[in-house]
Amino acid sequence: MYQHLFLILLLLTAAVGAVSLARRFKLPSMLAYLAIGIALGPHGLALLSESNEVEGFAEFGIVFLMFSIGLEFSLQRLKAMRHLVFGFGSAQMALTALGTGLVTALAYEQGWRSGIAVGLAVAMSSTAIVAKMLSDRFELHSRSGRQTMGVLLFQDLAVALCLILLPALAASGEDLWRSLAVAAAQAVAVLALLIWLGQKLMGPILDAAAKVRSNELLVLTTLWIVVGLSFLTAQAGLSLALGAFVGGMLISETVYRHHVEADVRPFRDILLGLFFVTVGMMLDIQYVLANAHKLLLAVILLIGGKAAVMLLITRVARTPLVASLRTSAQLAQGGEFGLVLIGLAYELQLISISAFQITLSAMLLSMFIAPFLIARAARLSGDMGRGDWAHKAAVIHNIAVHSLDLGQHVVVCGYGRTGGRIAEFLAIENIPFIALDVDPQRIAEARAQGINVVFGNADRPEVLQAAGVARARSVVVTYPDAHSAERVIRIVRGTRPEIPIVVRTTDDKDVARLKAAGATEVIPEVFESSLLIAAETLVQAGIPMKKAIQHVRAVRAERYASLRDFYAPPKK
Repeated sequence: MYQHLFLILLLLTAAVGAVSLARRFKLPSMLAYLAIGIALGPHGLALLSESNEVEGFAEFGIVFLMFSIGLEFSLQRLKAMRHLVFGFGSAQMALTALGTGLVTALAYEQGWRSGIAVGLAVAMSSTAIVAKMLSDRFELHSRSGRQTMGVLLFQDLAVALCLILLPALAASGEDLWRSLAVAAAQAVAVLALLIWLGQKLMGPILDAAAKVRSNELLVLTTLWIVVGLSFLTAQAGLSLALGAFVGGMLISETVYRHHVEADVRPFRDILLGLFFVTVGMMLDIQYVLANAHKLLLAVILLIGGKAAVMLLITRVARTPLVASLRTSAQLAQGGEFGLVLIGLAYELQLISISAFQITLSAMLLSMFIAPFLIARAARLSGDMGRGDWAHKAAVIHNIAVHSLDLGQHVVVCGYGRTGGRIAEFLAIENIPFIALDVDPQRIAEARAQGINVVFGNADRPEVLQAAGVARARSVVVTYPDAHSAERVIRIVRGTRPEIPIVVRTTDDKDVARLKAAGATEVIPEVFESSLLIAAETLVQAGIPMKKAIQHVRAVRAERYASLRDFYAPPKK
């Protein structure tokens, strides 16, 4: 008992330290979990050992990841991106798997079944790493970002087919085609039944749980759905993850999608972290060091080969060179589902221990390299608009057109809820403004209402220049990214030292830094909400409203220099 408790404490201690370090250097948490597994696993310090219980819990990390992907799956989204998803995605999977399979079969003297298994695993890229980086860098809606996400979406959908194909490949030669046919028919029948029943039952089940008004019951119902569908698909000879994906897809069609996603995320992140720890434990450091030359060649072939495949596909599709290079860099690594597939191939004895260790090591190293490669590609491309140069020119021209007739206006950076409220007040006072945002749907909805909102990354000098910051009366930054807000402040201060700049931040920790960068005023959300809660608490406790408001005014007068005279108590 105490030995297990010590191991849990050791694992949690390592996770806290490694994830904190990864966050400090802006690296994905997944890399921290992989490093923990490598360092503490049986091939490292041997403080953690593989066990069926640990592997069982870790497998549920993939189950919940597939469930989350199912929640994001939308037929409308798929229809809008069908050319990118099924065109670019299928071409990338087919060419990468074929090329890798030939290298595995010929250069490494493995059989054709091993070649297919390794090829399918290597074809996968990391949705966890790439999607997070594109989101953080506001690149999701650039041309390269859309191409990359289209390919990743196809890979996510193809995982289910790969999980069916590999066990069929492991069947004997005489039974291979029969196994494939049976597996395909069984999969179609089971999925059709689950989707048909799920569409009829999912809404009523969640409605019944929601009517009780118990968040605990709704979470339990969600877990029951995930585990239940996973059990059904496993009983039918399919994968646990496939059932979870179907469950997520069915729930995505209900009104509970976002609530369920928020509830499931803690389970997913913790269990997925444990999965990556177990993957790191598979890596045999001594074997890697003894075969460093083979591993180096495998990493070069993996990164270079995947990049070359995407460069070929995008150039054939007449994508500009800059966007092609960026897309290639964003997809030139192994992925979490690739790790699942290569592990399954090894368990099914489709590949040898040597091929498993080399492939696994190459995929892990490529995932460690990926964040640096993507960032380096972005810097080398000189991409102002976080898209390709054609995208940049279109963005700048569009912003300039919408700001051409403006003068003494306000530049609103970010048109979310806060930006929308600011725009309402400015419109009431007949103050002209232009708002910059990177969400196409939000922009389209605002433009339909006649609001002057355009696509553009506010932390780029050319975007702010096109928005007319040189003749604006003030700038307001409404989105919570403090690093991006600081860049906006420094860019504006470089050309307009005197212009007022108001910045929103989530809490107090960034106030001093943003003030030092040149912000006229910084409004922390946590500070403001705490004042409102404190005032309401005083009123409910019997303090007169006027006196409660005086307390709020006094604190605000001390905090906000520009509003000090307004908030100061009246002179007697």
